[in-house]
Amino acid sequence: MAILALLSLKFNSIVLSNNSVEIENKIYLTAFSLADDLIEEIKQKAFDEKTIDFQAIAAHQLTPAGSLGKDGETWPHFDDIDDYNGYPRDINLPHAEGYSLLCQVNYVDEDGKDSGTQTFFKKVKVTVSSDFLTYPVSLSFIFSLHSKN
Repeated sequence: MAILALLSLKFNSIVLSNNSVEIENKIYLTAFSLADDLIEEIKQKAFDEKTIDFQAIAAHQLTPAGSLGKDGETWPHFDDIDDYNGYPRDINLPHAEGYSLLCQVNYVDEDGKDSGTQTFFKKVKVTVSSDFLTYPVSLSFIFSLHSKN
């Protein structure tokens, strides 16, 4: 009888452990999906305030690196990628509550390394945090001036 009780306890702990892993996976999958959704939204925007009309432009004419961010617009009326720099979004939907997103935008060189000056490449990093996540989730995407869909 004691062996049966021990086997039953071990079985229950395995089932509970599997349920915990399954729930954690769903939480991380939701976090990745939220980050990807924001990046997909940003893909619909112009590369820079100066390129909204698709004119030819030199790198030094783009928004200065220290000025990346909103230039008068408010979400959802952002019109270019760097308007999202510093943009926070809280998500509180059924089955996706308690998530916080923070977006960072900066210039990078053609190798993806941070650049202190204007280039034809901008890196967008979306970080998702939640009390339910052990570690924040970050998803990055590098945009090129010439990659507009």
